[in-house]
Amino acid sequence: MTVSTSDVPHAPQKGRSLWDDARDRLFANRAAVASMIVLGVIALLSIIGPMLSPHPFDKVYRDYVKVPASLQAYPRPDQVQPAFEALAKRARLTIESYDRVGDSIVAEVSSRRAIDPRTTRYFDRSDLFKDAALTDMAEDQRAGRLRADINFVHFYFGTDANGRDMMTRTFIAGRVSLTIGLLATAVAISIGVLYGATSGYLGGRVDRLMMRVVDILYSLPFIFFVIMLVVFFGRNFVLMFIAVGAVEWLDMARIVRGQTLTIKRQEYVQAAEAMGVSDTGIVRRHIIPNTLGPVVVYMTLLVPKVILLESFLSFLGLGVQEPMTSWGVLISEGARNLQGSAWMLIFPSIFLTSTLFALNFIGDGLRDALDPKDR
Repeated sequence: MTVSTSDVPHAPQKGRSLWDDARDRLFANRAAVASMIVLGVIALLSIIGPMLSPHPFDKVYRDYVKVPASLQAYPRPDQVQPAFEALAKRARLTIESYDRVGDSIVAEVSSRRAIDPRTTRYFDRSDLFKDAALTDMAEDQRAGRLRADINFVHFYFGTDANGRDMMTRTFIAGRVSLTIGLLATAVAISIGVLYGATSGYLGGRVDRLMMRVVDILYSLPFIFFVIMLVVFFGRNFVLMFIAVGAVEWLDMARIVRGQTLTIKRQEYVQAAEAMGVSDTGIVRRHIIPNTLGPVVVYMTLLVPKVILLESFLSFLGLGVQEPMTSWGVLISEGARNLQGSAWMLIFPSIFLTSTLFALNFIGDGLRDALDPKDR
C-alpha cells in the first residue's frame, strides 16, 4: 500500500519575527554595516591597544617632548652624537674619540679625577641610550672606554607636551570616552523610555504629575548637581556616567512621551485593551517597541553629547584627571598646542569623528530597520 506524499502531515513552518526582519534590513544597509565594523575596530583598539603598545600611557619621555608623528624610529641619526656629548659633559667626562658601531656608541673618555662607575647612570636615565658600561679602565681610573646602546623607540602618533606617547593615550582615552558615553546613554535611555512611556500611556493626572517632576529636575543646574554628587560620594569614574545619565534622561522622557501619546490611539493598542491586556503588558509589548526608532536616533546624538560633557567636567576638575585621559581632554590639549604640534589634535579628532560618524550611520540604519511603517 502506497501512501501519497500529500497525505503526510508537514511540520508547521516557523514564522519570522519582527526582530528577524529588522535584523535583515539592518544588515542590508551597507553604510550601517561599514559603520559597525569601524566602531568595532575603534573599540577593539581601545581595549587591547594599550596592552600591545610598548609605551605605558603615563610614562614621560623627557627627551621626546612634542616630537612629531613618524614611522621612523627615534632618535634620529643627527640626534645621537649631540645627545651623547651633552650627557658626557654632565658626567664631567671628556670624549677623546667617538665611534658608532651598529646600534651602539663606543667612546674613549677621560676625566681629571677617577671616573666613578656610577657615571653610566647619566646615560641609562636618558631616553636615548641604555645598557651603558665602562670597560678597559686605566690604572688610575681616569680614562676608559664607554659603551652604550642606542634606545630606539617609535612614536607613531607623536608625543604630547609632557613627552607621553600619543598613540597609547589615544587608545586609553577611547576606553574612557566610549565607556562613559555608552554607559551614561544606557542609563539615560533606560530611565527615560520607561518613564516617558508610562507617563504618556497613563495620561491624566498621573501624566501631569510625572511631567511636573521632569520640569523641576530641568530647573536644577547640571553643574550644581554634579558638584553635589562629588561632595557626597567623592570623585570617581563610576560617578561620571551616573551623574550624566541621571540628568540626560529628561529629554528622552519627553520624546518618548510624545510618541506614546500618538501610539496609544492606534488600533492595535485599542485591540489589546479590549482583549484585557494589562497596562504593563501594553507598555512593554506595544508602546516601547514602537518608540525605538526615535530612541535610537536620539541615542546616536546622546553619545557624543555625553563625551563632550565629560570633557567639560574634566576641564573643571570634576571628571577624568591626570594621568588618565579621554578624547575630549586630548582634543582640548591639542587645540592649545595646535601651532607647531598639530598631531596632538589630529589623531584624537580622527578617532572621535570616526566614532561619531559611525554612530550616526548606525542610528540611521536602526531607525529604518525598526520603523513600523516599513514592516
